[in-house]
Amino acid sequence: MAGWYEISLASDGQFRFVLKAGNGEPILTSELYKAKASAHNGIESVQKNCTDDQRYDRLEAKNGKPYFNLKAANHQIIGTSQFYASEQSREKGIESVKTNGVSTVIKDITT
Repeated sequence: MAGWYEISLASDGQFRFVLKAGNGEPILTSELYKAKASAHNGIESVQKNCTDDQRYDRLEAKNGKPYFNLKAANHQIIGTSQFYASEQSREKGIESVKTNGVSTVIKDITT
């Protein structure tokens, strides 16, 4: 099963999207947006940038856990991954975003 995007509403009324792998696991989470249209624009940016390896910043959290950010051409962060147990796991997460990020399936669970 292919991945999909899920748009949800945060407790403060803002919108976010999560890219989910075919097994339903979240692989990329967006920032919060004031408008649903902005969340859709963020999804379009993931679709456009996810296959370019240069768009991924491979980082390490303060607790030592690897994670990554996907950035647009203007260097703005589009989405952030979860924390991983190893750099190898982080690379698998990036590959999953490259594979699933081109999905056009969007599930809106805000209503």
